[in-house]
Amino acid sequence: MANNDTTLTGVERAFGDNEIIVSKTDLKGRITYANKVFLDVAGYRLDEVMGQPHSMIRHPDMPRSIFKLLWDKMTSKEELFAYVMNRCKNGDHYWVLAHVTPSFDADANVVGYHSNRRVAKRDTLDNVIIPLYGKLLQIEQSHQNRKDGMQASTQALMDILNNKGVAYDEFILSI
Repeated sequence: MANNDTTLTGVERAFGDNEIIVSKTDLKGRITYANKVFLDVAGYRLDEVMGQPHSMIRHPDMPRSIFKLLWDKMTSKEELFAYVMNRCKNGDHYWVLAHVTPSFDADANVVGYHSNRRVAKRDTLDNVIIPLYGKLLQIEQSHQNRKDGMQASTQALMDILNNKGVAYDEFILSI
C-alpha cells in the first residue's frame, strides 16, 4: 500500500548504470507491471505495488507541474522524457531519467502507459534540474490553492522553455 506519511530520510539511493527501472500502468495510473529493479530500488514487494497508483512513489519535492506536463503528453498520445525524483518505501529517494510512453492496442487506442527509467546524470541534476525543480516547487507552494500553484509553476516552466526556444523534450535531451 502507498504510504504518503513516510518520513523522508534525505538519503539518496543509487542503481546501476546498466539497470533499467520498468513499470507499466493502466489508464488510471495503477501499476500493472513492475520489474525487479523497480522493486529493489523502491523497496517494495510486487504484491505491495500491483494495482496501486504509481503516485505511491511520488516524492513531495517533485513539482506537480512536471506531472501535469507528463499527463498532458500522455493524453495527447505522445511520449515524454523527464527527470523525476521518486520516494522509496522507507523514505529514501532516487533520481531517474524517465521515458514514458502510451501503450496502444491494435486499433491505436491507448490502453496504458509504459515507463523506462535510467540513472540520471549527476551533473545535470546538480546544475540544472534540482535548481529548476526547486524554483517550480517554490512557485507552487507560494499559492494557497494547489491548482493555482500548479498553473503558475507550469507557466513559469513554459516561459523558461519559450525563452530558450525549445520544447520540453528538446530541453531535457539537451542537458
